[in-house]
Amino acid sequence: MRVTEFDFELPETLIALHPAEPRDSARLLVVRPGQVIADQYIPDLKTLLRPGDVLVVNDTRVLPAELKGVRVRGEVRANVSFNLHKRVDANTWRAFARPAKKLALLDRLELGNGEAEPLVARIAGKGETGEVTLEFELGGAALDEAIKSHGAMPLPPYIGAKRAVEERDKVDYQTVYAAEDGAVAAPTAGLHFTEKLLQDLSDMDVAMERVTLHVGAGTFLPMKADDTDDHVMHSEWGEIDQATVERINARRAAGGRVIAVGTTSLRLLETASRATGELKPFVGDTDIFITPGFRFRTVDVLMTNFHLPKSTLFMLVSAFSGMDTMKAAYAHAIANGYRFYSYGDSSLLHRAPHPEDDV
Repeated sequence: MRVTEFDFELPETLIALHPAEPRDSARLLVVRPGQVIADQYIPDLKTLLRPGDVLVVNDTRVLPAELKGVRVRGEVRANVSFNLHKRVDANTWRAFARPAKKLALLDRLELGNGEAEPLVARIAGKGETGEVTLEFELGGAALDEAIKSHGAMPLPPYIGAKRAVEERDKVDYQTVYAAEDGAVAAPTAGLHFTEKLLQDLSDMDVAMERVTLHVGAGTFLPMKADDTDDHVMHSEWGEIDQATVERINARRAAGGRVIAVGTTSLRLLETASRATGELKPFVGDTDIFITPGFRFRTVDVLMTNFHLPKSTLFMLVSAFSGMDTMKAAYAHAIANGYRFYSYGDSSLLHRAPHPEDDV
C-alpha cells in the first residue's frame, strides 16, 4: 500500500508536551468497526471491560538512555550525544549519535553528567543514518546502573524538540508496573494506569498479565519508503513465558477477551501466535510489521494512544479496526481536541472481523 494513504493533517497544538494529571484523567476514545465512536475517559474502563477479560501489559522499564559526553582523540575533545536504542550484549549497545560525522571507529568516549566518574566506551561500529555501536567498559547490571546515573530520559523527538527534559519525566515517562530494564521508549498506553485503577479492575475480575517488549528508538523513525512493501521494520526483543500463556489461554477459553495495553503488547502477542495460529511462549527479537489485511490471532481489543501520520503504528491500528473506521476516528479526535502522542489521550479500539475468521 502507498504510505500516503495513511497521511492526515494534525495541528501542532494537539501534541501533548506533558501528561494529564492525574494520569488516569485522560480522555478515551472508544472505537468500534463501522465508525461507531464514543467520547469517554480512562476511568470508564471499569464499565467498558467485562469480568473475565484479561489486560496484557508491557512491563518493560525505560532506561534514561540519552547520554552526553565527549569524544577523546589524543588532545582533541569534541562534544557528542547518543540515544541508546538496542542492547546487543552485556556491554554493547546500538545508538543514534549526534553528530555522527565527528566519530570514527575505536574513538574513546567519556560520557556522563559530570557528577561522577565518566562512563567510558568506544566506537565499535558505524552504520547508516547516524547509528553507531558502543562498546562499554562496564557490562550487565553494572552498566545498567551507570546508565541510570548518567543518562536522561529519552523523550520522543516530537516532545524533545519543543522542551527540555524535566525532573518529572522520570516518573511521568514510566508505567506504574514497569519492572524489566531495557526500553528506551515507554509503552505509552500504559502510562494512563494508576495502581488504584488496576486494583479496581482486578476487583471486578479483570486479570492483568505481564509480557516484556523492550521498546527501541526505532519506533520513532520516519518511514522512508513510498510503499509499505519496501519498509524494513526495526526489531525489538520480547518475551512471553509459558505460565503467562497458560493463564491468557484459560481466560480466552472461558470467554474472556484479550485487551492489549499498547501496540507493543499487541505486536508481541501476535508474534507469539503468528506461526501456529494460537498463543505460544516466545522469546527473542520480533520485527513484525502489521498493515491492513493482517489476520489477528489473539488480541480482541487494543488500548493505544494517538499516533503519527504515515507511521507504522497508524498502519497497525488501521489494520486492527479498519482503515475507514480509523480515519473517521482520528478526524473526530482532531475536531474534538484530543491530545496526541506519548503524553496524550488514549483510545480503546475493537477489532474488525477478518474474512478468514469465519472459515
